[in-house]
Amino acid sequence: MTMLEITLTRGLVGKPATQRKVVEALGLTKFGSSVKHAKNATIVGMVNKVHHLVTVKEHSRTDKDKSPAKKTAGKPAKQTAI
Repeated sequence: MTMLEITLTRGLVGKPATQRKVVEALGLTKFGSSVKHAKNATIVGMVNKVHHLVTVKEHSRTDKDKSPAKKTAGKPAKQTAI
């Protein structure tokens, strides 16, 4: 699965309300903020609407990204009787 890292690189001052709403819907809040989304037609269309305000990096997801979080090694915690 391909992931897109989208970063807001331009400010929203003076931009039309429709572009502000698209940026908000992408999850970008402030100048310089970044989000990751799966690459699909909806996200690509939104990025195309505000391409002049954002930068996009494409990352392919590897097997190590899919692995679950590491479990802590060691003895289980003691349970005390009440």
